[in-house]
Amino acid sequence: MTIPHFDLAIIGTGSGNSLVTPEFDGSRVAVIEQGVFGGTCLNVGCIPTKMYVYAAEVADTVRQAGRYGVDATLDGIRWRDVRDRIFGRIDPISAGGREYRQHGENTTTFFGRAEFTGPNSLDVTLADGSRAALTADQIVIAAGGRPIIPDVIAESGVPYHTSDTIMRIDELPQRLLIVGGGYIAAEFAHIFSAFGVEVTLLVRSTQLLRTLDDEISERFTAIAATQWDLRLGRQVSKAIEQDGEIRLELTDGSSATGDLLLVATGRQPNADRLNLAAAGVGSHPDGRVRVDEYGRTGVPGIWALGDVSSDFQLKHVANAEARAVAHNLVHPEDLRAFDQRYVPAAVFTSPQLASVGWTEQQVRAQGRPYRCAVQNYGDTAFGWATEDTTGICKLICDAQSGLLLGAHLLGYQASNLIQPLVQAMSFGQRAADIARGQYWIHPALMEVVENALLKLGMNEALAEPGPGET
Repeated sequence: MTIPHFDLAIIGTGSGNSLVTPEFDGSRVAVIEQGVFGGTCLNVGCIPTKMYVYAAEVADTVRQAGRYGVDATLDGIRWRDVRDRIFGRIDPISAGGREYRQHGENTTTFFGRAEFTGPNSLDVTLADGSRAALTADQIVIAAGGRPIIPDVIAESGVPYHTSDTIMRIDELPQRLLIVGGGYIAAEFAHIFSAFGVEVTLLVRSTQLLRTLDDEISERFTAIAATQWDLRLGRQVSKAIEQDGEIRLELTDGSSATGDLLLVATGRQPNADRLNLAAAGVGSHPDGRVRVDEYGRTGVPGIWALGDVSSDFQLKHVANAEARAVAHNLVHPEDLRAFDQRYVPAAVFTSPQLASVGWTEQQVRAQGRPYRCAVQNYGDTAFGWATEDTTGICKLICDAQSGLLLGAHLLGYQASNLIQPLVQAMSFGQRAADIARGQYWIHPALMEVVENALLKLGMNEALAEPGPGET
């Protein structure tokens, strides 16, 4: 039997699906997918969660209407209607992408799990259990990641959900247990609590979202404690199910009970399932495929991108890496590097959070002179309109140059407000120039950013930190 040979083989159909550019017209391309076509973001990540978040914010807006003199009541949540609206849009996109690749002129699809058998050869275990072998001149690993399940839960036999499954449940639980304190946990806590579910968060750290700037993390943790049952600084020691109820025993001797369990303790790359050793591809201690700034693995013809290899489990990063790799595959004489200097991220919880660049603790650890400014949402006209009491914009800049080093927001529309700051950092714009080199619409919420920039106090004459500055 002849083993088919391809010009390009792609493992994964998230951002990897975009690698089949017009420059591959006339080439033979193999597309390999083990799970649902379209990857994490489309099916179980960014897009459906944000559609749920919007519905949750609508529910919260109704509940809080009385603050503004508007009498309104929330009559109920039609969970199945919310769910079906979301996946009624997403599932056809996934199915359409699969159909297009399955019958495309240049692509051959393999639905199954791929493993390397050599530097340019793969073996695919297909969905029906049969196997298919193939070879390719170039191979791109874009296999994504999967949820991490702590052993104490995985070995307990207790039923649980992950972010991959909980969005498709048939009924809302009365009580939801969430294990984890990161992005996924915070977003789902917001979604389900807004829908009337009693949420308990079990977090091993002493604060939520601990990778963020300390001030932002501490403020958010305090806010979260007013919204959810927050159990900090403890871990699950035992998981038990009895009469339809789940009980988690914790390391401090306490316990928590609920009707449904969501495990949101992070995600891990799928690299360990690819038999990388057979191809000579290296990996980091945390399991990520090792690549250089161009996406090369070190084995000629093998590339990697996205969650399987990147420092950032973010769709916009995976897309940017895919654009670079798509170019590099056909232009080896003109390689494009990944630009990961200023990667922004947002958490769509309540309230929203967004960040880019260094945290204050990171800048301080470097011992470099810096300035820091914090602007409260509530001290702007739009903040008055929303009766905001918790939102802040925190900016950090270099004390000599006036260039921004980091930006951190907590509050309404943080994911949008941060974009001009990402642009400023990416294009080397000084804080003073951003603040006074353009108009800021009054009284838009963006004045929060403008005022934070002005508070930095940077001007052309400034050369040294002022009194009391680091």
